[in-house]
Amino acid sequence: MTRAEHPLVARSRRLADDLLVPNAERVDQEGVPAGHIEAVRRSGLLGLGAPKEYGGAAAPSSVGRETAEILAGACCSTWFVVTQHYTPVKLLAATGLPVRERLLRPLASGELLSGIAFAHVRAFPRILVRATREAGGWRFDGTVPWYTGWGLNDVMLLAGVTDEAEVVFAFTEAREQPGLRASAPLRLAALAAARTVSLELDGLRLAEEAVVQRTPQERFAFADRPRNTNASPAVFGIAYAALALMDDVPEAADTVRSLRTRLDEMRERAYALWDHPVPHERIEERLTLKTRSFDLMRAATTAAIVAGGGRSLALGSRAQRLAREGMFLLVQGQTAEVRRAHLGHLAG
Repeated sequence: MTRAEHPLVARSRRLADDLLVPNAERVDQEGVPAGHIEAVRRSGLLGLGAPKEYGGAAAPSSVGRETAEILAGACCSTWFVVTQHYTPVKLLAATGLPVRERLLRPLASGELLSGIAFAHVRAFPRILVRATREAGGWRFDGTVPWYTGWGLNDVMLLAGVTDEAEVVFAFTEAREQPGLRASAPLRLAALAAARTVSLELDGLRLAEEAVVQRTPQERFAFADRPRNTNASPAVFGIAYAALALMDDVPEAADTVRSLRTRLDEMRERAYALWDHPVPHERIEERLTLKTRSFDLMRAATTAAIVAGGGRSLALGSRAQRLAREGMFLLVQGQTAEVRRAHLGHLAG
């Protein structure tokens, strides 16, 4: 007896088949449209991991991984905007601070979409955004190098680091305001469609009621480590999508069969570690599987380009888009530890 498909997985497949895949090449060139985000809101996917009592689905992590594969393989730019939403929801669900009651329900229901502005905290001991305590709240100064979803997100989760090495997470509206200015959209080789900008903070003041979490930097880094050492579901999504392009290419049959078998095995091993009860164990094994999953993704997207021949050089080529999106995933969420492991693996 086969396991029944979770409703959110089924909705992801419909969203991918009916909207994302048919428009992916246009979106790649023109940007993620508001209509895509509206469709995601209606699907219920924004409440995927949120508590049911706040309007969410409380779906298990396996469902989150499967929906990520589907969306990333269909339109990686749309997936990347949407995936920013889940960490703010998770932090709100875990806090007892007042901001939970103000924001968790509208984020879980899809009324609001959140972005994140905290990857820069991983640069510590460099402090790119400084948080300073003031009467009634906090002041933020510095530069957020990357912020995705500008013009699509309603709110953002911003982090700054204090002089005492405490990380302060707080919510603010995702718009220009006193103390917050956005750059023009960044020109990127891949996922420029995800509307990524940099943010300049010059005395952005947020009330204490906007804070969702304060934690020592060491504790943040400890909690952040498993997220970045595990293989990404998006990598598998891109790889499977590339292989699907060659299903009707006779001379690619052996290549597709071999890569799909290896990808299935790698996915099973990687996800078993995702579900390991102690997330900070077997880090070296996690990193090994992560770097090997990159190898398979690159092999799959390269094979799709080869199978497409000269057509693959056109900007409207699906194979080329997937290859560029795969390149983006090589550095997405990258830490110094992941970079060292990946470069060491490539050195042989």
